[in-house]
Amino acid sequence: MLDHRLSSEYEELRRTVAEFAQDVVAPKIGEFYEREEFPYEIVREMGRMGLFGLPFSEEYGGMGGDYFALGLALEELARVDSSVAITLEAAVSLGAMPIHRFGTEEQKREWLPRLTSGELLGAFGLTEPEGGSDAGATRTTARYDEATDEWVINGTKCFITNSGTDITGLVTVTALTEPIARSSEEGEFRSPVREISSIIVPTGTPGFTVSKKYSKVGWNASDTRELSFVDCRVPAANLLGERGRGYAQFLRILDEGRIAIAALATGLAQGCVDESVKYAGTRRAFGRPIGANQAIQFKLADMEMRAHMSRLAWRDAASRLLHSEPFKKEAAIAKLYSSEAAVDNAREATQIHGGYGFMNEFPVARFWRDCKILEIGEGTSEVQRMLIARELGIKY
Repeated sequence: MLDHRLSSEYEELRRTVAEFAQDVVAPKIGEFYEREEFPYEIVREMGRMGLFGLPFSEEYGGMGGDYFALGLALEELARVDSSVAITLEAAVSLGAMPIHRFGTEEQKREWLPRLTSGELLGAFGLTEPEGGSDAGATRTTARYDEATDEWVINGTKCFITNSGTDITGLVTVTALTEPIARSSEEGEFRSPVREISSIIVPTGTPGFTVSKKYSKVGWNASDTRELSFVDCRVPAANLLGERGRGYAQFLRILDEGRIAIAALATGLAQGCVDESVKYAGTRRAFGRPIGANQAIQFKLADMEMRAHMSRLAWRDAASRLLHSEPFKKEAAIAKLYSSEAAVDNAREATQIHGGYGFMNEFPVARFWRDCKILEIGEGTSEVQRMLIARELGIKY
């Protein structure tokens, strides 16, 4: 029989992060959120706790954990605030994980110890102004300059999380590189196939410009910016993984990232339940707590059901990943279901709170502003449905 209970180690981690979220994040994050200010103090504490190193080996400064442990931490953080949770998610699964998965030993030694400690944050430069869901439509280019043994990068990336903080250390970007020359009996030729590669660009590199922060609907205490590259030169050794495999590498990273986003969405959905149960027990109308009304009870029951099913979905996908089993479909299901559950729960939580749900002093107002991006980022709901259908063998 399956046993969905957490091991003692996982439960200890979950409880530790839950206490941190309640005792440290909850009392302070509202002020950061309203000022649209990055919470450096909270992030430093997360680094001291080892959260940025959860799924990485101790060899590179990590905690020796796994992706399941990361999911547990993300769920508990998002149960209180999504800005803090997405800062961790993007730093780990999008910033450090590509180097861990595809980097050379030299790249790992150079970057991972500072990324896993939280001393530096990494970012993931994939999305472009004209290439959202169509990530393969990359227009950013990287030309190899043989004379200097450098890549010369030109282009723009948008909606990049953790890319402009004071502790951002690098952005890994996808870029079009010239097709590799190949030989045949007729002579040398170049493949017409679009070749996308991944390249590490350290912060402060000349020609790399970080724009001002976006004015966002939600995630207001996280950092999101547009990046531009104008004749930006980095050493040829900054190529991440095999040349021409950048697109395939990041598809793998996105598959894993969807599990992390599903865990984050589950936390938001559960946070809506937590706040609504408390409010329904204290708010009185017509002489009794509103929680005594069956209409409210049914809303709460449906909200708890969605959070519970979301949790089972992301944990199932994470378990398959850890056991080296196929997980693409399950990750898409988890991301799709949990993100829509988060939106549904945030809407109902706001309704239960009535006018107070529209006031920023109440956490559910943040939850409502934060939830919608979960149906868009790291693959829209429409993309998830396409992936699930494709895994079912449906032909297009």
